[in-house]
Amino acid sequence: LGSGKTTLVNHILSSTSHGLKIAIIENEFGDVGIDDVLLKKNTKTHIEEEIIEMMNGCICCTVRQDLVVVLKKFSDRIKAGTLKLDYVLIETTGMADPAPVAQTFFVEDSVQENFKLDGIVTLIDTKHVEQHLDDPRPEGQENEAIEQVAFADRMILNKMDLVSANDVKRVTKRLKSMNPSAEIIHTTLSVVDVSYVLNIGAFDLKKTVAMDSEFLNTEN
Repeated sequence: LGSGKTTLVNHILSSTSHGLKIAIIENEFGDVGIDDVLLKKNTKTHIEEEIIEMMNGCICCTVRQDLVVVLKKFSDRIKAGTLKLDYVLIETTGMADPAPVAQTFFVEDSVQENFKLDGIVTLIDTKHVEQHLDDPRPEGQENEAIEQVAFADRMILNKMDLVSANDVKRVTKRLKSMNPSAEIIHTTLSVVDVSYVLNIGAFDLKKTVAMDSEFLNTEN
């Protein structure tokens, strides 16, 4: 929470440099949503109540229903020729375990047929991440921050302006010890090249199953 995800999403929604038709699915608790001013300025059409088309061709969608249902809506429109999409970006809440979202792309036939999981990018509040990682949980309850780091294919350490060089070194070392294979970059105000986040081809199912043997188990 508070890592700067919405700032990053707003950047992608308003950018014309990437040239992609992106659907952004915002799966948040709703305290801080997509910037209202930005939406008003960049909205082209309301496709339906929950789905808005931006001027740069991107789609913004707030999920209050099953992710599978929303993805099916997109694929149906694509097949019907009423929607062109290059990419779907799912912004999950900072309190979410990424595993169920990632799992959707491998256990749901309708999703597998039309979508491929490109990668999991974790945006991190460098100033406060350690307290989230150290947050004690009751036995049997997962720490979402630890899960988000473990499942990340790439990590963006944000808020560099609020931490010292020693802080950055310490946090980076800790994150690397938790997930040695994930790339890490540093930034401020969520400013990153979109190519670091999109079309990265980074998700590795074998690596994920090796880390979490229950990943494909839908009964648990």
